[in-house]
Amino acid sequence: MPSAAAPRRRRYDDDSSSNARNPEWDTATSSKRARLNIDGDASPLQQSPMLPNGYRPHLNGIQSETFQSKASRQTHRPGSIVRVRLTNFVTYTAVEFLPGPSLNMIIGPNGTGKSTLVCAICLGLGWGPQHLGRAKEVSEFVKHGEQEAMIEIELAANPQLHSRNPVIKCNIKRDGNKTNYSLDGKSSNKKAVVELCRSFSIQIDNLCQFLPQDKVVEFAAMTPVELLRSTQRAVAPQEMLDWHEELKDFRRKQKELEGRHQADQDALENLEGRQRMQADDVQRMRERDDIKEKVKMLELARPLPKYRDARRKHGEAKEKRKKATEELKAAEDEVGPSLRAVNEKQAYHRQVELAVNERKKAIQSAERDTDNIDRRLKELHERKSDLSAEADAEKEGGRKSREEIARLKGNTARLKKQIEEQPPDLDISGFNERVREKQRSVDDSNKQITNLKQKQQDIGSRGRERADQIQNAKRGIANLESQAGQQEQKLKSVSLDTAKAWEWIKGHQDEFEKPVFGPPIVECSITDMRYIDQIETLFQRGQMLTLTVQTNNDFKKLGNILHDRLRLSEINMQHMAGTLEDFPAPVSKEELSRFGLVGWALDYITGPEPVMAMLCANARLHQTGVGIRDTSTEAYELLLNSPIENWVTPKSSYRIIRRREYGPSAVSTNVRDTKKAQVWTTRPVDIGAKRQLQENISEWNEEINGLKQEVEEAQTEIGRLRDDIREKQEEARRLQTEKAARQKALAEIRALPTKLAQQEEKLAAEQENIAALRQRLQAISDRIDALTRDRVRAALDYAQAVQTLQAHHSSLHEAELMVLEAKSDLETLTARSASVTDLLAAKRAEIEGYARETSALLDQAKKILAVCNRILNNEPDHVREFLQTLPQEQTSEELESEIESEKARLELLAEGSDRGVIREFEAREKRIEGLKAKVGDYKEELRDLAGGIEEVRGKWEPQLDRLIGKISAAFGENMKGIGCAGEVGVAKEEDFEAWSVKILVKFRESEPLTPLDSHRQSGGERAVSTIFYLMSLQSLTRSPFRVVDEINQGMDPRNERMVHKRMVSVACGGVPESPSNANSFDSTSTRTMGAEGDAGHNGAGGDDDGGEEGRGGEGEDAGGSQYFLITPKLLPDLTYRRGMQVLCIASGEYMPERPAIVDFGRCVDIGRSIAVR
Repeated sequence: MPSAAAPRRRRYDDDSSSNARNPEWDTATSSKRARLNIDGDASPLQQSPMLPNGYRPHLNGIQSETFQSKASRQTHRPGSIVRVRLTNFVTYTAVEFLPGPSLNMIIGPNGTGKSTLVCAICLGLGWGPQHLGRAKEVSEFVKHGEQEAMIEIELAANPQLHSRNPVIKCNIKRDGNKTNYSLDGKSSNKKAVVELCRSFSIQIDNLCQFLPQDKVVEFAAMTPVELLRSTQRAVAPQEMLDWHEELKDFRRKQKELEGRHQADQDALENLEGRQRMQADDVQRMRERDDIKEKVKMLELARPLPKYRDARRKHGEAKEKRKKATEELKAAEDEVGPSLRAVNEKQAYHRQVELAVNERKKAIQSAERDTDNIDRRLKELHERKSDLSAEADAEKEGGRKSREEIARLKGNTARLKKQIEEQPPDLDISGFNERVREKQRSVDDSNKQITNLKQKQQDIGSRGRERADQIQNAKRGIANLESQAGQQEQKLKSVSLDTAKAWEWIKGHQDEFEKPVFGPPIVECSITDMRYIDQIETLFQRGQMLTLTVQTNNDFKKLGNILHDRLRLSEINMQHMAGTLEDFPAPVSKEELSRFGLVGWALDYITGPEPVMAMLCANARLHQTGVGIRDTSTEAYELLLNSPIENWVTPKSSYRIIRRREYGPSAVSTNVRDTKKAQVWTTRPVDIGAKRQLQENISEWNEEINGLKQEVEEAQTEIGRLRDDIREKQEEARRLQTEKAARQKALAEIRALPTKLAQQEEKLAAEQENIAALRQRLQAISDRIDALTRDRVRAALDYAQAVQTLQAHHSSLHEAELMVLEAKSDLETLTARSASVTDLLAAKRAEIEGYARETSALLDQAKKILAVCNRILNNEPDHVREFLQTLPQEQTSEELESEIESEKARLELLAEGSDRGVIREFEAREKRIEGLKAKVGDYKEELRDLAGGIEEVRGKWEPQLDRLIGKISAAFGENMKGIGCAGEVGVAKEEDFEAWSVKILVKFRESEPLTPLDSHRQSGGERAVSTIFYLMSLQSLTRSPFRVVDEINQGMDPRNERMVHKRMVSVACGGVPESPSNANSFDSTSTRTMGAEGDAGHNGAGGDDDGGEEGRGGEGEDAGGSQYFLITPKLLPDLTYRRGMQVLCIASGEYMPERPAIVDFGRCVDIGRSIAVR
């Protein structure tokens, strides 16, 4: 608040983290630049003489700086910067800034650290390095050689919210690229720091508030649309930004809905037109489809009349059966007495027949019993025969056993006699030794053959090597006689590894995605030999040896092959995917003649396009001019102010180096002598090299003939050795056979005792078999006797069964006679009642016929009913409803007549060519209905959006107009103050995204107001307009401070002076001090650097307000928010007003070790006294 006094700034000894002296302020450290030193005691400043000329202090001592100005008479606004303290940050070892509440001018030579303060403000308040346009990582802001940097920023407090000034501390660690924050000595985080800053309306990311040096170009390139957004963020309340975003969102939705609405409306009209065109055709096709559907349903109805007809016939047949049954019953009642006798006789006849059947069954049972007994007799007979055969077999076995016993006795005697004889001698080791001797001889011969074959292979390899050498020599002779060959020879002399690589590439081009090109030595040639020295001067050795690859995959593959497989070390490769179109010349060939140049280097060398593109990228052939004579002074001046930065003449090559960051005058020229061409020169054929190659070919041919003779001799010796091997192998096999035969005979002799024992065992076994045989024969005899007794008993049973069977046969004959008698009586009675029986049989047959007919009709009706039910269940509802509407009395003939009638109608209607038209018509009808609904919804949504836009625009647009009106008035006043004119307006478009700030300026009386852009105004005029626009925001801004870094670099002295005057007026207010009034610019305001001691205590003294209290009191002049203007240069006699702070940064290697040597305040006083004299 303007009326509230800012709280007192805490001194160093009040800081919770600095009760003791900070060791980094007391310990000597080395640095790239020597800084001012702080001794550490609190003694007052001592007067010291000016620095003598040529003074160069030693680069050691305690390095620290404190920039401080006398406190102004104004009050720091809440959120403005009260103090900035840095440690090991960028170029500073230790420094403290004490800016004033209004305009702060930070001046000093380039590279002293002015912009470092801007970086510290950005990073210390929680924003990232992307808002600075310099380094990408915060760790890059740590001073070289240090591991940690510290930023401490003290902001002016808001008395309603804070009891003291908030202090933000930021520690940056190089390792891990980490940043730690604390608020008022308590650990915090980046989010809390940013929230605190936003509560003060600090917007580091808004170029209208914070414009660092590397963002000046970005601000100048800001579009009017972006400028409107940044302006609102700087001076408008947040609700206006929200309204603007809401309007843009509404408009985006409105445009999207309008586009969809128009597209759907067009589609709807198109579909409706197509519907109208096809309506008549579809109507006819629908009528035909209706008739076809009716015919189909009538055909489905065919089973219905058939079912009704079958049901009627079934009822009639059922009625006839009922009537016939009643007639049969009446006839049976009439002839009942005469039929009862017949029935009784029939019953007797049946009983007799049953008796016959029972007796037949008894006979069958007796026959089965007789057959069983007969089978048993036969079985017993067979078993006896089997036992007799078994006995015969046992006897035969006994005979063979006796014969075997006799044989075994003879064998035993013979074996005993052989055992008594002496076995023959056998020398196994002798045989084995003779066999091994033959095998050793064979092995020796095989080894000789192997050696001879290896010799042949070695001779073959030597022959092939010599043949390859002959071919290479022949190619070498051919190459010596060709230009390409000469260049390849030069390549070998320059880099053997590159030559080997190129030889391999030529033979394996098919292995790559795109062709791989060799080094420029072999791929390129000079088109005009007059300029060969100039062209070769442009190339370095590595560029002349570079292989050009066109794809990344080929680059990786070739690198692996050359380095890993071929083990080549001196290899240069480059991936070049561009073409020569990517390298345009800076000026046309016609303009080159103005500078004494005849063409570009690219015009005098030719080769494959990728290789040429590579040379353009590396050697800048497209940007290097070629001169036929040396550059004159006039031509050099012209070239210095032209876009051409490189050119070469017969004597020298030139390269202009421009350091744009140091202004247009920061230009240097690198000049080198033009070297004599060595690569693309034409030389005669080397006769000595050619003669040497021919002699080598003759020697190698003679050597190959000798090698062929050695191969033939070796082959003859191999044949002889193979014959010798076959003979020795045959003899070894004969010895093996003889040894095996003798070993077999000896083994047989040694096996005789075993055979004798076996024969004796067999003899004993056969003798035991004879004893067992006798026992088995006795058992068989006993079993035969038992079977004989069983056969006798079975014969007696068989005789009894035969007698029983005869008795059953006699009883059957009696029963059969009784059946014959009953049958005769029945036939007599039946003949007497035949007429009555026939009548009843006919009636029963009639009833059965009716029953069959009824059953058949019932089955037929059920089948037809099942068909009808299936039709009714499976067909759609409209088919069932149609079938139910048919007349119940309709017959099949009537139904068929109706079907034929509908088919005749169908034939009268022509069939359409496309049966999918109806489906398409119906689908289109559904789409039309859907689109109509969507169009209605769109209209409703568009009405809602239009209402929302009108409501929000009614609130936002008037406020925006008033705001821009105020800015325009201030901008016009600023421009008027320098004799120019200007105004600011809002360019209103239909799309709220396109609303923009329109700045109109006029710098000359004769010209009208024109829009500010890069085409109409100069760089200085744009800079003036930009700074005045920023100043126009000063009285409206919500930001507590504003930073502008080197905005005056593009201005001429007149504009810079006028801009400075207006800036002082806007920032400080009040009446400016005259430049001649020396007392107004006294030591209290110019001695901005405390040289030693507590900077906050000593550097602010010298005014009646005194020290801390002076910075917190209410000022007498009303100005805008705090302003930081950073510049490396200032004009003399600029406007000054009270409240301005001038912070002079003096650093570098010429600063003294002890700060007492220099008193900047006294330097200013001496300067004033000199100016007065």
